[in-house]
Amino acid sequence: MSTQAFRASLLTLLDDPRTNPDAVAWHEDGLLLVEDGQIVSAGPYAGDPGVPVEPLPGRILIPGLIDTHIHFPQTDIIASYGAQLLDWLKTHTFPAEQAFVDPAHAARLAEVFLDELLRNGTTTAMVFGTVHKASVDALFAAALARNMRLIAGKCLMDHGPEGLRDAPDSGRADSEALIRDWSRRGRLGYAITPRFALSSSREQLTGAGEMLAAHDHVWLQTHLSENPTEIRLTAERFPEAKDYLDVYDRHGLVTDRSVFAHGIHLRDREVIRMAAAGSAVAFCPTSNLFLGSGLFDLARCDAHGLRVAMGTDVGAGTSFSLFATLAEAYKVGQLRGSNLDPFRALYLATLGGARALNLQDRIGSLQAGREADFLVLDPAATPLLARRTAPSSQRGGDLMSRLFALIMLADDRAVERTYVMGRLAHQRA
Repeated sequence: MSTQAFRASLLTLLDDPRTNPDAVAWHEDGLLLVEDGQIVSAGPYAGDPGVPVEPLPGRILIPGLIDTHIHFPQTDIIASYGAQLLDWLKTHTFPAEQAFVDPAHAARLAEVFLDELLRNGTTTAMVFGTVHKASVDALFAAALARNMRLIAGKCLMDHGPEGLRDAPDSGRADSEALIRDWSRRGRLGYAITPRFALSSSREQLTGAGEMLAAHDHVWLQTHLSENPTEIRLTAERFPEAKDYLDVYDRHGLVTDRSVFAHGIHLRDREVIRMAAAGSAVAFCPTSNLFLGSGLFDLARCDAHGLRVAMGTDVGAGTSFSLFATLAEAYKVGQLRGSNLDPFRALYLATLGGARALNLQDRIGSLQAGREADFLVLDPAATPLLARRTAPSSQRGGDLMSRLFALIMLADDRAVERTYVMGRLAHQRA
């Protein structure tokens, strides 16, 4: 039996602070007790716990961050110049993804990708592979070695460029094999992954829905209403559908295990239907701004009870850091006339993400019985952070102001350590 004790400030969300005023749990002088990869207790320090305690003065412990939408094969095209969504795919994404026909290339990039996640404090991610089965095999193998909680899937694309197409039968066979080989192995999960409606035929979408119904332990991930041209072309391709979401709904893909990325230009009917089904939407502000796709309406989703979580959407997203992503989410809210308070922001990147994935009983908070995925944050990692997050700061004396400054100014340097199931998985040099 392995027991660890960490003395530091503890910050976690126990519920959505938008609806529960008691959701924030803060212990200025706290103790986190971990045993065999599970959290035993998290609360105020009350003296000797009977095991050696590691003191971490000035540090803040928070749950590991959860990224609900990211593309592992696009790591090497992050920060590529020019174009909106459909041109971006043709110019940058598809050429990069064709290289994943080589399993060795996929294996090399999987290591880089997971190292970046951990360096930025992301301990759980929902990830797109390419159309190549080997791309997901490589990613799962690397994640299993790190004992990370990872949900991933191979793209289903029977419409697309040469070298990035499967067929309904072959795409389904590859997906079924990946489910058999990897789902529920260690902390891994599988997601049925049609890239978006334009990449799949009706036959392929029907097969995706059948797989989702046949396996109650898998998820569905895809894109939805990201770009006006994409939406128009989808309506032309599927004239029988009421709207973009209805394309998926007609094939059994709108469920409580479905995560739809973007959802910028949704109609009210779509928001209401997703909320009723228990689906979730991944808010990807750095990507939405970088590609000029639009401004996500968080307030409308909240009004209808639609679950929302955060996604970096690398490589159209411009940072692996969920702190940078939350900072851009705040700015999107400002442009829409609403404020994203820092406690709600942290919720969306932790417990909100866990709820979007139906994993809130395992991850997303520092509570007894949860898996010990957590971060040691250094709020003095840079001189400016140190000034703005100090309790004695002229404008940062209260916790809300300190957290807001941390979210707006932090990057990977603020992540001093990342723990996965109680094991140190990253330490800042």
